[in-house]
Amino acid sequence: MNKLKVCVIGTGSISDYHLGSYMKNPAVELYGVYDASIERGKAKASQFGATHVFSSKEELFADKNIDAVSICTWNNTHAELAILALENDLHVLIEKPLSMTYAEALNIQKVAQKHQKIFQVGYVRRFATNTKVLKSFIDDNKLGDIYYAKASCLRRLGNPGGWFAEIDKSGGGPLIDLGVHVIDICWYLMGKPKVKRITGHTYNQLGNRSHVENLSFYKAADYDATKNTVEDLANALITFDNGASLMVDVSYTLHAMKDEISIKLYGTNGGAELEPELKIVSEEHNTILNIHPQINDLTFDFAKAFQNEINAFVDCCLHQYDSVAPVEDGVEIMKILEGIYISATEGKEVVY
Repeated sequence: MNKLKVCVIGTGSISDYHLGSYMKNPAVELYGVYDASIERGKAKASQFGATHVFSSKEELFADKNIDAVSICTWNNTHAELAILALENDLHVLIEKPLSMTYAEALNIQKVAQKHQKIFQVGYVRRFATNTKVLKSFIDDNKLGDIYYAKASCLRRLGNPGGWFAEIDKSGGGPLIDLGVHVIDICWYLMGKPKVKRITGHTYNQLGNRSHVENLSFYKAADYDATKNTVEDLANALITFDNGASLMVDVSYTLHAMKDEISIKLYGTNGGAELEPELKIVSEEHNTILNIHPQINDLTFDFAKAFQNEINAFVDCCLHQYDSVAPVEDGVEIMKILEGIYISATEGKEVVY
């Protein structure tokens, strides 16, 4: 069997997980990398054993040896690069969010449907062990109809700065960066209902808070504390066409005592917490049961989930399996994200 020849586009911090996971997959030939910084591209190629370093996207897409790409660039380049890859007959794994706008997402979907290549959106939480275990319970109807979910991803000090904090490059702050993950995983586990109504709020009260001492946090490679045009905090109530609802709040910075990650789902037969660790609530013999699954990864393990995500993408490309995270899902999540921002800006509910 021929190996899948993969090129990684963009060699910022998230690319390490793509490159490392491809390197560990025996069905992959890590063919090349491309970055606007040729020196950074060369360094990553050397580190992970990629055999080609491209100096431009034109050079990359002219190479007909490539089978697939991972797109790990700024959000404002996602649509252009995804469409170029599809038009050059390549399979695509794209980091979240799919695009900057819902209109861009629809355009990507149109091109993807035309070219019939594997197109996977980087919703890595779908590939985590705790998610897979909970999904098996949901598929067996242990939760029944899931009618309500709550998700929080709150950082008290965690604005990464750099391009993450520049709205023209990122499209937004914690909502589009962190919220995309927790909204997606709830929506996915709820059965992917269509969005009907959205009420959202965003706040920009605290800024970068670079003056805070004695607490470390992740900083982008191009970190600059003077640049910040994104929200600190976003919250939303999302209602779906089946009547189910999702409440979400996310922050880069907040006067909170600690960081918080929480994902909860409630159904007619039972409930569950996916984060901070997997627990399931059931009822038998007129007795409520709190079930604590005995698995190694009760919480999200980023490295393992990423390896699972890359392995799944490779299998889809080589064997034409359907992706667990197809372009259509990326479009619906982009519709939700944009709806929250529109609601926050206009100060009213958005109805679809």
